[in-house]
Amino acid sequence: MRRGRWPGLTTMGTVTSTLTEAHCDVQALARDFAAAEIAPHAADWNAHGHVPVDVIRRMGQLGLLAPTIPERYGGPGLDATALCLIVEEIARADAGMAVPIAVQAGLVAAPLLRAGSEAQREEWLPRLATGEVLGCYALTEPDAGSDTAALRTRAEADGDGWRITGSKQWISNGSLAEVFIIFARTGGEGARGISAFVSGAADGLIVGREIPKLGLHTSSTVEIAFDGMHVPGGAMLGPEGEGLRLALATLDGGRITVAAQACGIAQAAIDLAVEYASGREAFGGPIARFQGVQFPIADVAAQLEAARLLTMHAAAMRDAGEPHGAAGAKAKLVASSVAVKAADVAVQTLGGYGYSAEYAAERLYRDAKITEIYEGTSQIQRLVIARDLFGDAAR
Repeated sequence: MRRGRWPGLTTMGTVTSTLTEAHCDVQALARDFAAAEIAPHAADWNAHGHVPVDVIRRMGQLGLLAPTIPERYGGPGLDATALCLIVEEIARADAGMAVPIAVQAGLVAAPLLRAGSEAQREEWLPRLATGEVLGCYALTEPDAGSDTAALRTRAEADGDGWRITGSKQWISNGSLAEVFIIFARTGGEGARGISAFVSGAADGLIVGREIPKLGLHTSSTVEIAFDGMHVPGGAMLGPEGEGLRLALATLDGGRITVAAQACGIAQAAIDLAVEYASGREAFGGPIARFQGVQFPIADVAAQLEAARLLTMHAAAMRDAGEPHGAAGAKAKLVASSVAVKAADVAVQTLGGYGYSAEYAAERLYRDAKITEIYEGTSQIQRLVIARDLFGDAAR
């Protein structure tokens, strides 16, 4: 995306989002970093399943890893709009490298800012901001994915603290994490029995295997188990029994970030398809002159602009302090669909080369699919949107 591509003023619904000079500057910083430090290595990293921790920490040093952490806690003090601009630029170079940003800013720093005590914020946020420590969000379980309220991990009172026992699955950043946002059951069954905790690693924490994945090979995804891991009483994040409410509020914001990641994947796929079609000669000239090649790319380019506007609208609502659950769900639903379509178009445009691992098209094709699954499947996004439309009638 070229500097200045975004209009200075975008108005949608009740929210007006202005891209400031700070937005443009951080977008340029992310784009330049991605071009210099990520794009040249992305193919090799993905082929070997390498997670470049040193590069992730450098993003922290530049203020790109958790840009929404306020200045008083050592962060850049930027907003959700800036976060989306950063994530899209990084994902355009390599979608897996956008995952640590989405986790660090959206799933770890965000709940600390929303529900953390001042002591918890001061302990963790400055180090999260710089990438000195990396975090993860331990919510999903083998039998509790979309049905979050069914989680089984338990935290039992133990003296002045808690002992946590259970297992988590599909934990992004899990093998790299030094701070964990953990959701566990402290009461009975149902939503009101779940509480949240923030803790560093401790005895009883078991980080399991890396889970083989279709895509995002530059990101870490592991199983985590807690075998009576002790956390102090001060580790509880927010009031007891309010953990599920915090989890869902966190996901409302995290979905906007995933939408931005999907936009980055889609833009990379369009870029690749345009470049290839413009240079590939067949039947006496470039294949870009054929409408059969032009039209599918034109369709996804138009759909990407719509997805991007939905994403920025949702980010603007979040920045304005307005309810943004449905807006984030719409952005993620549309953007993830566009990412999958754009990647498919890129593979089709490149033909046999698109199916080859020597070109980025197949990697984009594999990376795009996860955006329709994590932080709420597309079916869950439709449920969120429907409940916003129908209210109690949809329940």
